[in-house]
Amino acid sequence: MNHFETLLLIARRKAVIDADSKWSEGAGTYLGEMNNEIAEVCAELSTGRQCYLEDELGDVLWDYLNALAALEKSHGISVENVLQRACRKYEERISGIENGELWKDIKDRQKLALEKEQKDISVAKKRGVN
Repeated sequence: MNHFETLLLIARRKAVIDADSKWSEGAGTYLGEMNNEIAEVCAELSTGRQCYLEDELGDVLWDYLNALAALEKSHGISVENVLQRACRKYEERISGIENGELWKDIKDRQKLALEKEQKDISVAKKRGVN
């Protein structure tokens, strides 16, 4: 198991705790905290304190993983699907740029594909197909 998977498992354990917590508002809690942590990362950039910068970057990752864990429960997203989509998306973009394509053209093509995927999902739901 790699460090990412370990941290994700810890975040999923935290999601169980959050379910009984009065302070947590699910993913929104962690998405809001990400803004605070990103500000702390930005503040550390000019200090030269590498260990603090790494720690703050870890906090951003922690809040992101907690948001994913909360969205798994509240919206049925799949972390594996998120990772697969990100890999596919950015591999296509970087490979495209390496082969002379424009970032904007690649993004436009991906946007159209995503719109088609959503349309197909909506049609399938109307037909009662999951």
